[in-house]
Amino acid sequence: MCVGTPMQVVDVSGSLALCCRAEGSAAEQVDIALIGDVEIGDWLLVFLGAARRVLDPEEAQLIRSALDAVALVAKGGAMEAGYFADLEAEAPRLPPHLEAARKAGRTSG
Repeated sequence: MCVGTPMQVVDVSGSLALCCRAEGSAAEQVDIALIGDVEIGDWLLVFLGAARRVLDPEEAQLIRSALDAVALVAKGGAMEAGYFADLEAEAPRLPPHLEAARKAGRTSG
């Protein structure tokens, strides 16, 4: 499974940023060439050592909570409410083209 993780910028030097996954965690160098200028404190979605996009702090927290839930379940723990706050606040919706297919009675590709 390929998963991007939120990381916060703690230092910037050229096309590299030093980033942490959480406060106090070990810092890692992240290539920021794909997204351009970033500032200390910015949250980035990082995949395979490269930043893919800038996240707002709320979105970064939602992703971190979801990843925490996945890690908890993978270790055999029970997931409590709150890990997927964006889904719990509103029922998940299908993209418009899939919703139209569902309403039309289609069950396969």
